[in-house]
This record gives sequence, C-alpha cells and structure tokens, in this order.
Amino acid sequence: MAYSKPIKEIITYPPEALRSFRPVMYEWIDNLDFTLAPDDYLANAGAYINIARELFSAAGWNGDGDIRLMWIPPFMFSGVRTAEFTVGVIVWHVKQQSDGLSWILSPVELPCESEFE
Repeated sequence: MAYSKPIKEIITYPPEALRSFRPVMYEWIDNLDFTLAPDDYLANAGAYINIARELFSAAGWNGDGDIRLMWIPPFMFSGVRTAEFTVGVIVWHVKQQSDGLSWILSPVELPCESEFE
C-alpha cells in the first residue's frame, strides 16, 4: 500500500483550537460514506466534539446528526505545494437530520465559500 499520513499526525492541534475554525453551512452533502468517526482517530475525541457541538450550535445547527471528520484533498485548493499542503484539510462536519443541511468547521477558507459571496 502507498504511504498515507496517519490522522493522528494531521490533527495536531488541541480541542480549543477549533474555536479559530470557520463555520460554514453547505447544502447538501449527500454522501457520508467517506466521513470518519473522531473516536476512531483521537484519544480525546469527546473534548473536540463538545467544542464542535458548541460552535455548530452558535452558527445555527439544530443539534441533530453525528459530528464526524471529513477529508478534503489538496487538489481542491490552490497554493504552494509544501509538505503540509499535500495532506489536504480535515474538517469537522455534521449533517442536520431535520433538513439535510451540512455544517462544517474548517481551519481554512473552503472553495465553496466563494459561492456565497
């Protein structure tokens, strides 16, 4: 198998760092087969999930759905190709069950955000 950087080496920030992430609402992300359970990759996932839940709620999330991780590959972004760049971006995601809206916490501006300007 080809080399793949472990998520534990990508999410190197503490839970409190989520407070600096950008909340984005996007309709609709209908394929959740490629999302990951934070508990499978982070020893203290509960601390991250609690802060993500708080931030999603403040942005308008209804509170239903499962908070998960989603990887966005580097080819979705423009920029200088550094070692950090090649890992892509892991965002925090929850899909609201009541209406299908997706809520995302991202450490960087996402390409979809320009759609809303």
